[in-house]
Amino acid sequence: MKSDIKAPRAKKIPKSLQIHNDTRIDNYYWLNDKENPEVIDYLNAENAYTKHVMQHTEEFQKNLFEEMKGRIKEDDTSVPYKQNGYWYLTRFEKGNDYPIYSRKKESLDAVEEILFDCNKMAKDFAYFNLGSIAISPDNKLAAFSTDTVSRRQYTIQIKNLETGEIYSDKVLNTTGSVTWANNNKTLFYAMKDEVTLRSHKILKHKLHTDTTEDIEVYHETDETFNTFVYKSKSKKYIIIGCSSTLSSEYRILNANTPNGEFKIFQKRIPDLEYSIAHYNDSFYIISNANKATNFKLLKTKETSTEKENWIDVIPHRKDVLLEDIEIFKDYLVVNERENGLNRLRIIKWDKTEDYYLPFNSETYTTFIGNNPDFNSCILRYGYSSLTSPNAVIDYNLQTKQSEIKKEQVVLGGKFNKANYQSKRIWATARDGVKIPISLVYKKGISLNGKNPLLQYAYGSYGSTIDPSFSTIRLSLLDRGFVYAIAHIRGGEYLGRDWYENGKLLTKKNTFTDFIDCSKYLIEKKYTSPQHLYAYGGSAGGLLMGAIININPELYHGILAAVPFVDVVTTMLDDTIPLTTGEYDEWGNPNKEEYYNYIKSYSPYDNVESKAYPNMLVTTGLHDSQVQYWEPAKWVAKLRELKTDNNKLLLYIDMDSGHGGASGRFESLKEVALEYAFILDLEGIIA
Repeated sequence: MKSDIKAPRAKKIPKSLQIHNDTRIDNYYWLNDKENPEVIDYLNAENAYTKHVMQHTEEFQKNLFEEMKGRIKEDDTSVPYKQNGYWYLTRFEKGNDYPIYSRKKESLDAVEEILFDCNKMAKDFAYFNLGSIAISPDNKLAAFSTDTVSRRQYTIQIKNLETGEIYSDKVLNTTGSVTWANNNKTLFYAMKDEVTLRSHKILKHKLHTDTTEDIEVYHETDETFNTFVYKSKSKKYIIIGCSSTLSSEYRILNANTPNGEFKIFQKRIPDLEYSIAHYNDSFYIISNANKATNFKLLKTKETSTEKENWIDVIPHRKDVLLEDIEIFKDYLVVNERENGLNRLRIIKWDKTEDYYLPFNSETYTTFIGNNPDFNSCILRYGYSSLTSPNAVIDYNLQTKQSEIKKEQVVLGGKFNKANYQSKRIWATARDGVKIPISLVYKKGISLNGKNPLLQYAYGSYGSTIDPSFSTIRLSLLDRGFVYAIAHIRGGEYLGRDWYENGKLLTKKNTFTDFIDCSKYLIEKKYTSPQHLYAYGGSAGGLLMGAIININPELYHGILAAVPFVDVVTTMLDDTIPLTTGEYDEWGNPNKEEYYNYIKSYSPYDNVESKAYPNMLVTTGLHDSQVQYWEPAKWVAKLRELKTDNNKLLLYIDMDSGHGGASGRFESLKEVALEYAFILDLEGIIA
């Protein structure tokens, strides 16, 4: 490889951005116009440079791809679930990238009926995603949605499952979710704003009518809220939900009367969050009402749904976060989190039983699975840990017997869970708070500071990164890497307060927690700055940008995927998707206090003339969550100012968006690039 090939340098066109008597000069603002051929030329140049620098690893990348693909069972089938007289399955065939959706009537021995073969549907597109499938109550029709651009703008269509005909009814620019009324003729769906992509309207469509005549049943005018629609598990109600980061509101309509008027369940109140589930003559409500920070369970009669009628079923507990419930005819199942670990609580409605399913691992994840049958006595749930493949388990609520319906198969012949070790350790943050870290590594490593370690975190929106299994990750573990998940503030791993203390004007706790976890891992000799790597995506990419501005010397390499790094500019632009709905997460920079705070950590605004770690930054041209120009501008500014000779690479998927490439295996090629990047820095390319 020629050493004189230089990285692309974006031209500088100064743009003055002024607010609150403060001026920022953005030299790379021009990159936000993908209709400009110069922008596309620059992005293509970045891709060419990345390909050139990584050329010596291309064979290794191919081997990594085949290795990761080789662990995945290609001819795989999901665990069937029964709904309204049919068993539904999703399966993959060898050599194909996309799923096939099918069903069998009453018995699993019945003839298979193919609903959708996504391999055929995807053949003419560089990107394809089947968003959702909604079967009509009479089982004769399927409303389905597709995205062929990767901007999460779905087109809804309707298929006759008896004849195979796809009707002419076609709705563009939706969220992809569809809800049938009980008459098999009326559908409800959420429409997106063309510019901001905020779901802002609920419309009603009558079968075989012109979609331009669809009736608007709800319009969410508050730009900080999104709206959505679904049907209760009891099938009695169509429910319209509206939510912002800190407030909720629901409307209900009897699913037998789709032309009726929706009734407000409980009008929105600032800081009141709630969700609802119907059972018999009552609604069950998960809410933070009356300062229930970690949420509690309440109930109310379906005829009197306002907050003053809610009564406690499971009261608020300071140390237990109530995350979710599943209602059955005879049982209530509650998903809780205590000290970071999930628990499944079983309560019989007649109050004769109340107990927890036992889990023995030190660090694991479990969750309520797909349980559409209201009358069933079988609870389906998922379980995995950092060393145990994902399992789908059926638990008989009457006999208390468990049956593993499926455990993820790890092919290749090399995997044995006994060869790996997982544990949870606690780092002390600078303010004295204990931060949990979940670790996994191959047994037998020495704590001598020489182990390569990949530290991952997200740390925003109250999203908890649970310690689950990954076959892909084995490609690092088997080459001596330690993998660490830092459960930093900004998520909800240790309850709602954990989130509240990592957002808005406490957002910097997220960054310093991650750094303090890094220092602890170095102190305990799990690794050293010469062997420590960090990875984060989206808001986790913001985390990556922040930590390298604060303590770049701690890290040898950084993987930043679709990174949200131009926080000030994005949050000041309410035409960009997601902006207005996120003021409760980051703060509204139109207010000076929030502007100053966000500006003090925004990665793009704080790039300095100093040494930075080796970096690989990835994005998608059609990203609807974090626009491609944020990482492009960030890399351009880093190139201009950094004083080191470390690698700085930008890879842009010109066909995809926030979730990366479509297809079951195509996305592994980007993972292979990321892994090859850090393995190469360790001198491991075999």
